[in-house]
Amino acid sequence: MTTMTQELSWMIGGPQGSGVETAANIFSAVCAANGCHIFGKREYHSNIKGLHSYFVIRASEDLIRSNVSGVDFMASYDAETIFRHSSSVKPGGTILYDSKLKDVAASDVPTLDEPSLQILQERYGLEDVRVQNVLESAKTANVNLYPVSFRQILDDLAKDLDNPKIARMVRLFNVIGVSASFGMLGVSSEKVVSAIESVFAAKPALAKLNASVSRHAYSVGASLGNSTHTVPKSERKGRTILVQGYHGTAIGKLVCGCRMQPYYPITPATDESYFLESNQKINSPKPGSVIVVQTEDEICAIGMAVGSALTGCRTATCTSGPGFSLMTETLGWAGINETPVVITLYQRSGPSTGLPTRHGQDDLMCAVHAGHGEFPRLVYASGDVEESFYDTAKCFNYAEHYQLPVIHMMDKYIASSVCTCPRFEPERVNIDRGKMPDTISDTDYKRFKFVPDDLSPRSRIGMENGIFWNTGDERDESGHITEDPGMRQKMMDKRFSKYDMLLKDLPPEDQAVLHGNRQPIMITSWGSCKGPILDAMHMLENKGIHVGFVQVKLLWPFPAKVVSSMLQDAKTIVNIESNQTGQFGMLLRQQTGLEPDVNILKYTGRAMTCTELCSVMESVVSGSAKKREVLTYGV
Repeated sequence: MTTMTQELSWMIGGPQGSGVETAANIFSAVCAANGCHIFGKREYHSNIKGLHSYFVIRASEDLIRSNVSGVDFMASYDAETIFRHSSSVKPGGTILYDSKLKDVAASDVPTLDEPSLQILQERYGLEDVRVQNVLESAKTANVNLYPVSFRQILDDLAKDLDNPKIARMVRLFNVIGVSASFGMLGVSSEKVVSAIESVFAAKPALAKLNASVSRHAYSVGASLGNSTHTVPKSERKGRTILVQGYHGTAIGKLVCGCRMQPYYPITPATDESYFLESNQKINSPKPGSVIVVQTEDEICAIGMAVGSALTGCRTATCTSGPGFSLMTETLGWAGINETPVVITLYQRSGPSTGLPTRHGQDDLMCAVHAGHGEFPRLVYASGDVEESFYDTAKCFNYAEHYQLPVIHMMDKYIASSVCTCPRFEPERVNIDRGKMPDTISDTDYKRFKFVPDDLSPRSRIGMENGIFWNTGDERDESGHITEDPGMRQKMMDKRFSKYDMLLKDLPPEDQAVLHGNRQPIMITSWGSCKGPILDAMHMLENKGIHVGFVQVKLLWPFPAKVVSSMLQDAKTIVNIESNQTGQFGMLLRQQTGLEPDVNILKYTGRAMTCTELCSVMESVVSGSAKKREVLTYGV
């Protein structure tokens, strides 16, 4: 008998390059069409092809923003997925697997590294651990097992379609896994086929083949009987869309008038530029298209971006940690020349190459202090995909109004997620280009002229009467090099006065956001921790526990006054972030004098789940939490 549940976590795994992401996108699309709220996260190795990749999709009747610990249903067409993830399947859950895998030994899987083999040997008390041993253990833990011959499904379809080549197309295993899952979960086959046709819309012949495979695999799955779970069916309120994590910044750039993005490929920032390159035209509210240029390196990328900004073009570049390090010298040049440019920084785990395809919030202090010498910059962080769309426009407005570089902090957690969110509303996007006149009548124009508000009118290359000079050296009002001490002091003060203006002008809600009410226990955090924290707060509320959450968006200049006001009644401050040293906690202490009582940190390269956060927060409430709590869930 099927047990109705309000949510479902589904996992599929396989070798990198075998179509795991495609299967997850199909699953997400079907669940979204069923009215579910979706959150999914992809994990993959940094090699191009072959090592293990997996995707967890969480579907719920309620609004969700993160994954939970453990899954309800796992589909596997390779042995490594079973070895790595079977222990994550919850009691009462389901494992759908390829029946040919039963006798595969862990030592025969070349992509299982030595530490993973040792963990398996210790967990099962065997020198030679096989898939059968793992499945028997799962069955003992009350997990339901469903073997299916993926190869037989291809053989049968090859005969039905009189096409022997199909029998060798193991790349279709991913569609078999997701379709057989839906057969067991009781979702309409036509919804699955419709999602497949949408995913493969650009390749009609491939869409037709995959649809045929799906129908056959679906019927096999349905013949196995109902799963103990089902896909929730709901009616989402308002107009929602299913998006990939990098869509927010990319579409935000198109809508707010960004017309140039040079970049150098680096995970995970490349996805955004590739999307921009594929969707260059926009009609509203500012018609036009964006030029996307792949440069020879990140130094060239930011140099080209700064040069483009000097022509008056709204310009951005995007990168990740190592690339950002290469950009810091030119960042300083933009700072001293009061040049508006936006850098979208998709953080990942460092240092150096670190974990190039894994999550981290390691770059906060790097962004705040990047570059030698002192120059103003604005550092801003979005907490989710919806925020990133609107924040992108704000970042361009800040850059041009205050004439300074803006670093927009994103990260791997957001970039590699798929989720439902409210449809973006371009009409809510305002464009502020600051003091950039269409004409200049003053024949004695001075680019860096001292004016009452310290924001000199900005010329563009080629403007009549708007001739200006730029240099990496200190300069006078015209831009000519000077080493005069008085002029140096005045120019430095002119540039840094922008910080006071920013903190005065920006609405408090653009500096920090209070989620919930002020409570004795207050959480502080930034960026993508927002989703797991809000979901954990919801779980705590269901247990009668109430905490508040201050999400800081303006990271530099630090909004000390706004944040201190939100935390003024707190008895216990809990800082949560994804790095080893608690960088935001240090910034909070430095700028406000407020010391976090507990730091909850995660730096394994895997994203936080709301489940593990909820558990630690319960220990905070009970008084048993340590000063430093480290989260470790995930493989």
